[in-house]
Amino acid sequence: MPNILRNPLLLLSLLAVMIGVVTGVGAVVFRMLVSLVHNLAFYGELSLYYDANVFGPPSSWGPFIILAPVIGGLLVVWMVETFAREARGHGVPEVMYAIFYREGIIRPVVAAVKILASALSIGSGASVGREGPIIQIGSAFGSTLGQWVRVEPWQRITMVASGAAAGVAATFNTPLGGVLFAIELLMPEVSTRTFLPVVISAGTATFIGRMFFGAQPAFMLDRVGLTPMEDLSLVTLLLVAGLGILSGLGAWLFIRVLTRLEFFFEGLEVNVYAKNILGMLFIGLVMYGLFLYSGQYHTAGVGYATIQAILDHKIVGLGFLLTLFLLKLLATSVSLGAGASGGVFAPSLFMGAALGGAFGALVIPYFGVSDFTLSEFSIVAMASMVAAGTGAAMMAIVMIFEMTRDFHVLFPAIVAAALAIGVRRLLSDDNIYTIKLAWRGVHIPKDRHTNMFLVRHAKEVLSREFFVMDADVPVQEGLKRLPESPDSEYIVVARNNRISGVILIPPSLHALEQVGGHVTLGEIADRKWILALSDQSMFEIFPRLARRGARYVIVVDGKGIPHADQIRGIIARAQITDAVIENFGKG
Repeated sequence: MPNILRNPLLLLSLLAVMIGVVTGVGAVVFRMLVSLVHNLAFYGELSLYYDANVFGPPSSWGPFIILAPVIGGLLVVWMVETFAREARGHGVPEVMYAIFYREGIIRPVVAAVKILASALSIGSGASVGREGPIIQIGSAFGSTLGQWVRVEPWQRITMVASGAAAGVAATFNTPLGGVLFAIELLMPEVSTRTFLPVVISAGTATFIGRMFFGAQPAFMLDRVGLTPMEDLSLVTLLLVAGLGILSGLGAWLFIRVLTRLEFFFEGLEVNVYAKNILGMLFIGLVMYGLFLYSGQYHTAGVGYATIQAILDHKIVGLGFLLTLFLLKLLATSVSLGAGASGGVFAPSLFMGAALGGAFGALVIPYFGVSDFTLSEFSIVAMASMVAAGTGAAMMAIVMIFEMTRDFHVLFPAIVAAALAIGVRRLLSDDNIYTIKLAWRGVHIPKDRHTNMFLVRHAKEVLSREFFVMDADVPVQEGLKRLPESPDSEYIVVARNNRISGVILIPPSLHALEQVGGHVTLGEIADRKWILALSDQSMFEIFPRLARRGARYVIVVDGKGIPHADQIRGIIARAQITDAVIENFGKG
């Protein structure tokens, strides 16, 4: 058995099963907690039964239901501020940060706080989704298990991604969507050694979820009302393309409003509890206003019942659908800005369904569309909104198919999602997950690469074998200062403690010994170098290295203008090549 566990891939696969089981159970417990909080907040009942896809009866509290999000929000703020501030917001940016900047390390307490805080937020009426919490819960467990077993950083990062994939898979009954979520948004490396554990974890969590929730898709569609599998007309495809462009604009608007409101609440000169009361009171007023108008609290919680009603053609009014889109966008942005804990995936689905339904209500009678229904326009817009908002096209398309099982929308969804992402990228380079980090000065690579070397820090790669010498020292004098059998690989040349260049010491000093006695170190030093901080990741350094055509990276400590006495080490291009090759050989 010990020999078997020395196989990194087998060890990771076994750990992935554990992650899948725990995350699947966590998803079940989380949904039970949401049900418990919802029934207490809206009806004053102790009950674990709650079908989010079905509209519930009016609250027992009448107009006082406005206070439910306020009370729930205050409890959330207290928990987050007291135990784990990482649990605030929608969770995925924090997981990304842990992967790319903390070698996959997430504090264990985050999972416990996130599950309770998010259950309170969703159950009491905050306009957030349940995928963000379970992603962070699964990732936190994967990280904790990786720290406990003491695996290598690349293995721990893979376990974090496996937990996230398991969370998505268990929450939505979408195993493929969970895997693609991890691949497109989280994993720095996609290879057999990282891909297989993610698949195993997602599959295991899906099995656990189906044991409790059944195998039915997230949204049940009336197959009688859907159009048969047939070629779509050119007019319909052009309309779908237009919907994709519109969805891209909608996703950009969501990103923009969410970011602005988060900064608005952060900038308010009041304590966090007062901010939360202000935001959650607005949420309560919006959901109660909708109840007075339509008989339902449409913007409260995950909003699946409203999505299901749109897909069932029970909400078809153009004006009301557009109103739902705008109110959900605003309610979600205020909820997260004011301190609620929950995801943005479900709100994106809600907004997509409302926007697509409104689009279908407008174009179907005007253009005489007979080969595409209002619900299918909604499904396409759901995929497009998610794709544009997250930047993960494959994940969005596959997940929407898994959630609806409608083959007819696959090709139209591909067309619309591609256009939606293109439009959003023209307007905003960052997606809804990375923009929050970008505003903090933290950048996540947008392209997925094939080696874990990219998330290593400069201090892990550098060579400490160097000498610092003055630029005015003659070359021959500099050689005399080196030991007879030098361990040093480089001479860093400086003038008045300011770095000037780098000289590579050859294995044989013969080349330097031929240099004339009047030539100084400063004259032969290589000036194609860049500076990097010791804590910077290689994916941050690579683009600068390429742009400058540099041959060396001088790694320093401290801020401001670096001096020669702050140098930690040197990274040469050859070292990078060797490290990447070595990393491929592991596992």
